[in-house]
Amino acid sequence: MTTTIPSRTVDDVAHHVIQLGDTELHYVSAGTSGSPVLLVHGFPETWWTFHRLLPHLAADHRVFAVDLRGFGDSSPAGADHGSAAAADDLHQLIAHLDVGPVHVAAQDIAGGTVLRLVTTHPQDVLSLTAIEMGLAGFGLEALADVTRGGSWHIGALAAPGVPDLLLAGRELAFLEATFRAMTAAPGAVTDEDLEEFARTYARPGAWHGAAGLYRSMLTEGQELRELTAERPIAVPVLAVGAGGGSFTADTLSRVAGAPIATARLDGVGHYAALEAPAELAAAMLGFLGDVDAG
Repeated sequence: MTTTIPSRTVDDVAHHVIQLGDTELHYVSAGTSGSPVLLVHGFPETWWTFHRLLPHLAADHRVFAVDLRGFGDSSPAGADHGSAAAADDLHQLIAHLDVGPVHVAAQDIAGGTVLRLVTTHPQDVLSLTAIEMGLAGFGLEALADVTRGGSWHIGALAAPGVPDLLLAGRELAFLEATFRAMTAAPGAVTDEDLEEFARTYARPGAWHGAAGLYRSMLTEGQELRELTAERPIAVPVLAVGAGGGSFTADTLSRVAGAPIATARLDGVGHYAALEAPAELAAAMLGFLGDVDAG
């Protein structure tokens, strides 16, 4: 069904909500022809992180950008939420879209989710574009180690009750500090962007989706190593590095069953879709075109 969502939007983008059991997923769509692309955000993001990228891709593709469960205008997540549930949501969303297998592009903490999707439901996926992404079991856990330069927010989000205690009423300040610290392009994250992200993170229970994905990250490393040892990624992979340098490519090359394609966005921080949408689109479109031609 199509619904009106109380958020900012962009031209030629339609908003939708679907019911998956007791959960509603919000997503947007753009473009009318070409192979389908599903965009999956990280943290602290929603579909809005792709709003500048969408027009670049929609000229040649049908594009969908989802709010994962517990994020944006999708339903809040439960206390037991994690990457496995998020992957199942994506599997059901792809079936609902009824456009055949899709090119999946995902970033940041969505890594565990899309890895589970592409290895357990390979029929859903044409290719995987990994943008500034790591994986539990392959070095991502180091980002939670504050004694070695890791980020405090991972442990804080994963601790039951702590996000609501620390961040309720302080959403805008936290988001501004996070985005400013991890972007390299001046002015790339605007006040409008921050206000839109803060609007959804201010909902009751709005940190639970991120909390579930970070708890997964801290506990699923051995499971993901075993999963990828048995079932390496079988679809074409593009690893896009920006502020993280070669980290994404180094990680994905360890879980793919064939050599991967790589792209590097120089002068760009962690949030590539906001900072360099045209450059990211150029890298993606070349890769997607090659996959479609093949």
